[in-house]
Amino acid sequence: MGTTAASAGKRVLIIVQNLPVPFDRRVWQEATALKTRGYEVAVICPAARGYTARYECLQGIHIYRHPLPFEAKGAWGYIWEYASSLFWELVLCLKVLRRHGFDAIHACNPPDNIFLIGLLFKLFGGKRFLFDHHDINPELYEAKFGRRGFFYQLVRLSERLTFMVADVSIATNESYRRIAIERGRMAPERVFVVRSGPSLERLRILPPVPRWKRGRKFLIGYVGVMGAQEGIPYLLEAARRIVRDLGREDVQFTLVGGGPALEQMRRLTTRMNLDAHVEFPGRLPDQELLEVLNTADVCVNCDEVNPMNDKSTMNKIMEYMALAKPIVQFELTEGRFSAREASLYARPNDARDFADKIVALLDDPERRERMGQFGRHRVERQLAWEYEAPKLLAAYEALLVKPPAARAGSAAATEVGYPRGYGPRRPRSSPEP
Repeated sequence: MGTTAASAGKRVLIIVQNLPVPFDRRVWQEATALKTRGYEVAVICPAARGYTARYECLQGIHIYRHPLPFEAKGAWGYIWEYASSLFWELVLCLKVLRRHGFDAIHACNPPDNIFLIGLLFKLFGGKRFLFDHHDINPELYEAKFGRRGFFYQLVRLSERLTFMVADVSIATNESYRRIAIERGRMAPERVFVVRSGPSLERLRILPPVPRWKRGRKFLIGYVGVMGAQEGIPYLLEAARRIVRDLGREDVQFTLVGGGPALEQMRRLTTRMNLDAHVEFPGRLPDQELLEVLNTADVCVNCDEVNPMNDKSTMNKIMEYMALAKPIVQFELTEGRFSAREASLYARPNDARDFADKIVALLDDPERRERMGQFGRHRVERQLAWEYEAPKLLAAYEALLVKPPAARAGSAAATEVGYPRGYGPRRPRSSPEP
């Protein structure tokens, strides 16, 4: 994808609040795809361990990072964190405007408050605003806090206003696209599906590294944020059944990732007497993460079944598939769409059934191999980032290149997401995902 006359000289400012760049893989892939196409790209994001430089330029992309006061817990904590981030984002927007300029703001949620900055620059600078819909925040609020009330209504209002301000929205799957159209009341031709396709250049299949098995025959791998809605207690209950009830001393579990619940999950593991079998190495560099996942015999996604997770596409699923790993997860709509025959599906929030599905795979190496190859093939033919980048560029064509009248009636094109001349052709024999 080279530079085009339409995109040359167009300037984009991406704002992401919850993860640093380039650690946020989706945002980094989007930024580099835009840069390759000829857009000038700047990113505003938080600083974090390993990503502390307030400014750096990577692959020609300008990255500005701001401090976070603390890792929020509770509704008031999140309000303070989001207000602080919004302040720094505005400060850095003005800095980017002065140094580089921008024609559009690309806002990644959570939270859904960046529309305030988008609205400001639309009204007083004529900038365009694109909403990158990563999480459905009303459902995320319920998953975190288990209730509705005033703050829930505030989150719903923020989501509605975000869609109102957005000129174009991109969704990570069809479930999110329906939310943008039905709940956000966006015109269908203004909503594009851009999945978080894995990069096969980064997710390389490598030889296993036996040390991660800690002397045991099998390794169960997990990667993800250690948070309240990730369902880690279900996985620990499954581990206890496998190790204690079924007597499987030959199974090791490695759970990679950081997050607000990491220490809590470590304490729970100790209380369950599983420390010898369950390891929490925290957030790992890419090379060590690849070692763990390539060594794993089965990879798992323990996200509990709730309205948030049922409609969300989990990046870890497609990363497991890219590495040809068989998967066990709960029965989730978008989880099944992504993995299909690469996964077994346990009964909703049933740790016992989850454990039994893991054991069934451990005892059936031929099935593991067959499922892993199905997943790898699906990523190679349908779900890799190379198939998604052109859809992102189509959204930007609608945002910055085509006038509004030309975008009307283009819903059929946005379903496929490939404008003329963009992207790879699918093999004729390859079915639609």
